[in-house]
Amino acid sequence: MSRAETVRFRHSQAILVAAVIAFLGALPLASARWYLVPVLLVPLAIGAWAWRAGTDADARELRLRALLGQRRVAWDRVVELAADGRGRAVARLDDGERLVLPGVRGAELPRLVAVTGQTPPTPAA
Repeated sequence: MSRAETVRFRHSQAILVAAVIAFLGALPLASARWYLVPVLLVPLAIGAWAWRAGTDADARELRLRALLGQRRVAWDRVVELAADGRGRAVARLDDGERLVLPGVRGAELPRLVAVTGQTPPTPAA
């Protein structure tokens, strides 16, 4: 992998498809009465979240993206990467803070580590 490469991890695109279907299903309800139009905002917000939220990683930093913001964490602040009991990837920082990496599953940790230019450790037999 090149040092300038960015790896993007996102939630399942099935969430985006479900949001589109929910939006289409809510159209008859929203068109029945004017005060029901805000019902359309729920599937729109879920669709925007599914499109945007996730983790981007390159050789310099992790970028954790949410619906309305993002957080950048330099790799030198990351002390440990592990999977929690639910199969999500978690980063422990040098100050003890634990960050769940959105869109990254525990099985994808070797791919995440590889973007740093280091080789992931191999499990002992």
